[in-house]
Amino acid sequence: MSKPSPEPLEQAHKFQFWQEQMISNGLTINKIDEKYIRRRHNGEVLFAMLEVDATTPEGDKIPPALFLKGHAASMLVCLIDDKTGEKFVVLVRQRRICDGSHTYEHPAGMVDASDAPDEVAARELGEEIGLVVEPSDLTKLNSQLFFPSTGTSDEGMHFFFIERTLPHEEIMAYHHKNMGSTSEFERITTIVTSLPESHKLINNVNGLLLNFMYLKHVGDYKTMVLL
Repeated sequence: MSKPSPEPLEQAHKFQFWQEQMISNGLTINKIDEKYIRRRHNGEVLFAMLEVDATTPEGDKIPPALFLKGHAASMLVCLIDDKTGEKFVVLVRQRRICDGSHTYEHPAGMVDASDAPDEVAARELGEEIGLVVEPSDLTKLNSQLFFPSTGTSDEGMHFFFIERTLPHEEIMAYHHKNMGSTSEFERITTIVTSLPESHKLINNVNGLLLNFMYLKHVGDYKTMVLL
């Protein structure tokens, strides 16, 4: 079986979107040097480290380092005890390259090519925690992209939440599930915890923001003061 041809950077959807946004905001891209490109098994561009020579409308040079990641969706899953009304969230636990430690995060996934963010979010919930949902079950929390690291990356975040009312035993069935993919070298374990406790466990800024955005959206200020 022949190996797929590598996708040229300039044909990658995430590169084209970033380039279009730069131009629409008045920047002139003079030169792009490819420092490193990581591709998927099918040859598509996954990540890229680029050095960009670009001029702003004011005549300045923009800082050149770009980590091209594209967009991602992050989802807060709130499971509500059908008898007590107590709220729980489902997190995923895995090691991350930021410092090598175990991190606790809301389920998330990359939005590649022309995928709809809500469809990606629904799919990732099934893959990462085993929760079957339809895209229409999800509520979007931000109407425009949020950028976690504006100085060095194009990564843009879509935030969603879903609430499900379940018996307590069904809620706890999502605790300590092994959801990792051996083929992708993932060792992912699910964690069920309260919202305040999740806020202590999470050190990912996206996850902390998502907690606040969800609580504001549903008007749960009583829980918010406990974070």
